[in-house]
Amino acid sequence: MTQVIDGKQISARIKDELKEKVAWLKEQGTEVTLAVIQVGKDPASSVYVNNKKKACEYIGIRSLSYEIPEETSEKELLELIDELNNRQDVNGILVQLPLPGHIDEEKVLDRISPLKDVDGFHPQNVGALCIGKSGFVSCTPAGIIQLLKRSGIEIAGKECVVIGRSNIVGKPMALLLLRENGTVTIAHSRTKDLKEITRRADILVAAVGRPKMITADYVKEGAVVIDVGIHRNENNKLCGDVDYDSVAPKCSAITPVPGGVGPMTIAMLMHNCVESVSLQKM
Repeated sequence: MTQVIDGKQISARIKDELKEKVAWLKEQGTEVTLAVIQVGKDPASSVYVNNKKKACEYIGIRSLSYEIPEETSEKELLELIDELNNRQDVNGILVQLPLPGHIDEEKVLDRISPLKDVDGFHPQNVGALCIGKSGFVSCTPAGIIQLLKRSGIEIAGKECVVIGRSNIVGKPMALLLLRENGTVTIAHSRTKDLKEITRRADILVAAVGRPKMITADYVKEGAVVIDVGIHRNENNKLCGDVDYDSVAPKCSAITPVPGGVGPMTIAMLMHNCVESVSLQKM
């Protein structure tokens, strides 16, 4: 019987744990604060920002919202980030992506203080992950590790294959699996004999960005399959990178789309906000 890994349930548990920690911090006189910057009115971005605000409200994190016009200059945005970097009462800063074309995304993300970079995108935090030092970890890969651990899935010694090499998911995912003593292979669009490689995987993470690309012939019997993709199919229904109906019967465990990895990303963002308090005291 395939175990369906319930990201909604696990993320709710994490949020409840964080809620207790935030209440305890308040008793000690510390209020956790997240500043969220959204440039323009991209509808998908607005949905994400609202979800983050709701999560903050539930956990007890104070959220500061900066919804600024699309025509805001890069200089003005960088000045706002500098101001928030310098504020003692702000623990985390998040700039919602994508940004308008006239703003250099990399320059903006690099400007956020590594101690307030709750998305885990700053080069200093990425470097810290590479060499095993403390710092913020990108939220989606961190969420996947929690999904595996809280579902009783052993990582140590397992053959792990990550399909995708993005800076936000693929690369940090591989590093985190390595940190948990998995034996890791990163596959991507140029990989030869991809099916041969993925069929070796005890744990297969699909972050390839193509709807339903991973079919049953990519997966070995009894594997754990984590689907990071999110797309809309021809009927406008959400689907992932994995062809769920054909793959699920072969797996020992699988994440659905929606309701698998997605809810974990915001839960881990909230986790990073709470962690920021102790990181900033170090």
